[in-house]
Amino acid sequence: MSSSVTFKPGNEAVTVPPGTLLVDAAQLAGLEINQPCGGQGRCGRCLVRVESGQVRRRSTLRLSAEDLSAGYALACQTVVDGDVVVDVPPQQAAERKLATDKTAVTVDLPFPYNPAIDQTLRTIYLEIEPPSMADQTDDWSRIKRVMLPKLECQAIETSMPMLRRLSKILREADWRVTAVVELGGWDRPACPARLVNVRPGYSVDQLWGIAVDIGTTTVTVYLVDLISGTVRAQAADYNGQIARGEDVISRIIYSSKARRSEPEANRLEMQQLVVDTINRLVEHVSYQAGIFQTDIDKAVIAGNSTMIHLLLGLDASSIRLDPFVTTVNQPPELTADRLGLAINKAGTVDCLPGVASYVGSDITAGVLGSRMYEATELSLFVDVGTNGEIVLGTADWLISCACSAGPAFEGAGVVHGMRATTGAIEEVWINQETLEPQYRVIGDVPPRGLCGSALISLLAELFIAGVVDKAGQFIMDLSTPRVRIGDYGPEYVVAWANETAEDVGDLALTKVDVDNLLRVKAAIYAGFDVLARAVGVDLADLHRILIGGNFGKYINVEKAVQIGLLPDVPWDKFRFLGNTSARGAYLALLSRSARNQLTSIAGMMTYLELSADNTFYESFTSALFLPHTDGDRFPSVKSLFEDRKA
Repeated sequence: MSSSVTFKPGNEAVTVPPGTLLVDAAQLAGLEINQPCGGQGRCGRCLVRVESGQVRRRSTLRLSAEDLSAGYALACQTVVDGDVVVDVPPQQAAERKLATDKTAVTVDLPFPYNPAIDQTLRTIYLEIEPPSMADQTDDWSRIKRVMLPKLECQAIETSMPMLRRLSKILREADWRVTAVVELGGWDRPACPARLVNVRPGYSVDQLWGIAVDIGTTTVTVYLVDLISGTVRAQAADYNGQIARGEDVISRIIYSSKARRSEPEANRLEMQQLVVDTINRLVEHVSYQAGIFQTDIDKAVIAGNSTMIHLLLGLDASSIRLDPFVTTVNQPPELTADRLGLAINKAGTVDCLPGVASYVGSDITAGVLGSRMYEATELSLFVDVGTNGEIVLGTADWLISCACSAGPAFEGAGVVHGMRATTGAIEEVWINQETLEPQYRVIGDVPPRGLCGSALISLLAELFIAGVVDKAGQFIMDLSTPRVRIGDYGPEYVVAWANETAEDVGDLALTKVDVDNLLRVKAAIYAGFDVLARAVGVDLADLHRILIGGNFGKYINVEKAVQIGLLPDVPWDKFRFLGNTSARGAYLALLSRSARNQLTSIAGMMTYLELSADNTFYESFTSALFLPHTDGDRFPSVKSLFEDRKA
């Protein structure tokens, strides 16, 4: 017996079997209900109101007795027991931040290269004798007969997507075409070569590829002219998977859930969400460069291990389960049609090598892009994002780990947190005498929330100004109305309601937020500490600290040191490198030697599983204070307080 579910305010109706989750019924009705926690019922962001009918709540977490009596329910935890009418409140839509450079972009290379020699793709102009009654050689053999003498190979192969197009192209081009040939990727020798594209006419000076970074939050695409090595266009957008989980664990849980009639539906949905994001960006950069998407013959992709598994449609559940093992760290190359990427269907897709469950190809690509693997001095590389991945070492050795930072520094899990978009406060200063704040807002509009860089600067300012103590406790007897008891306990009001955007109200940092931020910064610093202790070095001996990821570009070093997020070393040792993952993918796209170097980097990197190391908990506990229980580790902060006392 089926049940009717009607969703308001659009009165979209769908018929489902009893026991169907409301969130699944909504999808069938064409409605998107975000599930940032991956459908675990933890975040409360899929809140709906059942106006009439019978439902059964599996969980009432985050719902008060008043909420329940008013009919509120979590769509990911509520199943249909009969005909129901459900009101879906306006979803908190993620503002899309599309970053595009409409002109050529020069990307500095860490080593000299000649793309015409070192990359895998070649263009060859062919004039082919048409078939006749006297020569009925098939099209594929005919093109090989002309092409092989022009190659340094004695054999060539192709794929079915290419063969399906071959006959029509040859005849429409009057047998004068430009062939695009790949002379071997990382996992196969240069011979046999592979035909990946045939274009009508003479176009040997046109060759295109894309470098892709799949971040947990953001996907970035570079469109690269493979003849000149120039990035001709770039774009970035939020990863569509955010609607099903804001962190990798939530996405793994969601993708691993089996629906009653389609056991792999969630996994395939997660794959399609990220493929759709990439395709949207490919369409954008192709338009900017004035080319067809089918002119793109190769894609090199970097991302953390979970993102690569979800892209390939692989079961990622083992990544979060002891002993934390991936299905594959080095996926084989495949053709674009296998994933549905909107480039040449016969084009190569190369997913770069990772190391372990929580140190993926975004980090190996980052080590390549940062040139850390060449350094003779001790270097620390860190990518602060939804996860905190860390690499310590020199050209002779590399050791890595990952800490579960969570998305707090991207605004999630914070009462007034938000991503770095228009309306986000990005930096805060507090007058130490009056305890009054000043702040800067992205877009110069009334503030809507606090982004990651603001959270770091605000926490540091509160600590230095004496509003919070070393343990992150608010000092409640200060002579300022900004320190008060709010709905979530003690808090500091950054902006009053008359200063903020409509419906925001007073914008504050709460004690719950402070505790969350302390856990995140403690996990990251403990990762530094454990790696250093594992190889018998001191963080004070670091020659360079390399910070990758888009978030790193906005970190205020002074404030990050003051809260104990980054080691207290001279500021000139810090290098902010931006998106090193995309940079590494770009280099691997252009250079076969760079691609081989990536495989070597992954092979030489030792992975330290922090959950199996008892010293991590000790380091984490010590780092749960501002800036640390051991004040001597942060001499600049210690000196600041000593000078104030004097």
